[in-house]
Amino acid sequence: MRTLAIPIVALVLLACKTSPRMKQTGFLDRTVTIESRSYPYVVYVPREWTPDRSWPVVLFLHGAGERGSDGRRQMQIGAAAAIRSSPERVPALVVLPQAPAEERWIGPPADAAMQALEEVVREFRGDRDRIYLTGLSLGGFGTWHLALANSGVFAALVPVCGGIVPNGSAPSVRQSPLTAAAPDPYAFTAERLRSLPIWMFHGSEDTVIRASESRKMHEALRAAGADVQYTELEGVGHNAWDRAYGNAEMWKWLFSQQRRLPRR
Repeated sequence: MRTLAIPIVALVLLACKTSPRMKQTGFLDRTVTIESRSYPYVVYVPREWTPDRSWPVVLFLHGAGERGSDGRRQMQIGAAAAIRSSPERVPALVVLPQAPAEERWIGPPADAAMQALEEVVREFRGDRDRIYLTGLSLGGFGTWHLALANSGVFAALVPVCGGIVPNGSAPSVRQSPLTAAAPDPYAFTAERLRSLPIWMFHGSEDTVIRASESRKMHEALRAAGADVQYTELEGVGHNAWDRAYGNAEMWKWLFSQQRRLPRR
């Protein structure tokens, strides 16, 4: 019996030594608390994740139809669907927060998204020079707002069928309070985000949030000297997200970006 004691003890000690470095992968459930309210989010950790190096991080903001408190609806379309379809395109940590019903990516839900991002960066060795922000529809509006509210955090933006000023049939979207007093909210936004690489997507036939929103932002960003691309999907309505997140070149472009110092 004594001859087995040393190997067993050795195995236990080895397990205790290595377990802190071991992490689950896949889609993992998490929550954050803002002002005594709990906000669910999911973090995607790629199968090949290791703590031996830093990882790019994507913060994804869902649309109005995915709001709630179940921690699941935000997984239906957009980034999560793209990961399930082609995980090899997204070798990154992806943070998928959920905004409560009837709320927007402004105020506490925006704060919760940023706190979730910070938790993931710390827990899974996120690379602070490769943090990316993207969102669709309501989350496209949120992408512009969070980028304005968190200067210097993000390395690139991908707003999908979003906008600056409500323009269409969507009752859910609101203008960011950060641009509300600006005589030209597009120029205001462009001037403050001109150091960020940006790739926008919008359907030409979108009546929920009209493509003119992305056209105006594209024009303003070009006038400000920004590194911007705009893909308008001919004949596509509001659902620009399947094409945007299903675009392999978009992911390659995104992960090639590094955080830049703001231009003065």
